[in-house]
Amino acid sequence: GDDDIEDEGILTVAEQLEKANRNINGFQIIGDIAVPINRNADPCVQRGCKWPKSSDGKVYIPYVIANSYTSQQVDIITSSLNSFSTSTCIRFIPRTTQTNYIDIQSTLGCYSLVGFQSGRQRVSLDSAGCIKFGTVQHELIHVLGFNHEQCRSDRDQHIKILLQNQYNFDKINTLNQGTPYDYNSVMHYGRLAFSKDNVSPTMVAIPDSNAVFGTATQMSQNDIDRINLLYCSK
Repeated sequence: GDDDIEDEGILTVAEQLEKANRNINGFQIIGDIAVPINRNADPCVQRGCKWPKSSDGKVYIPYVIANSYTSQQVDIITSSLNSFSTSTCIRFIPRTTQTNYIDIQSTLGCYSLVGFQSGRQRVSLDSAGCIKFGTVQHELIHVLGFNHEQCRSDRDQHIKILLQNQYNFDKINTLNQGTPYDYNSVMHYGRLAFSKDNVSPTMVAIPDSNAVFGTATQMSQNDIDRINLLYCSK
């Protein structure tokens, strides 16, 4: 009912992803990154998973939105897609005949592959739990080739992982482009991410254990800067 909608409105991106992906089985989802066989979830941007840049300096990424969404949901998805054009050289454009494109579908959970894959590339945005402006941005930033903030190569100076043997927290040799670690990144999960009881924290900030993280509702300036560094300033 309406109460549910009220509750949904105050969820952070991290909470939204956590809630929507709690019950997915059948293939490996690392947080909200789908990992197909033989492809690891490393930032692969140095090995060719960047989307190609056009001669006009823009990066055009064609998309299709499944017709199972309500018009209100399509508006949220579209505004999130279009938000990249105000602050970066990324242009998500409706697909006409392009071979390489993202296919936004309401399947179970919110997840995406990391970076460019050839052909049709599915992005799952479950209509029941993923249609929030920042949550859609989060998945689109995965599409652009970015991983989770808490997996950054320098994360051990900023975050202590309390949950062991959990591949959602594997550290990755990320390309940080000289940008600072960002607790406010839309790519940062929250302190209770993957907690078994939703009470025991799985991450704590260091050196200040009271520092808040994982509460973003849209991309931060650092998120924008990284996209520009990777795609737009070269």
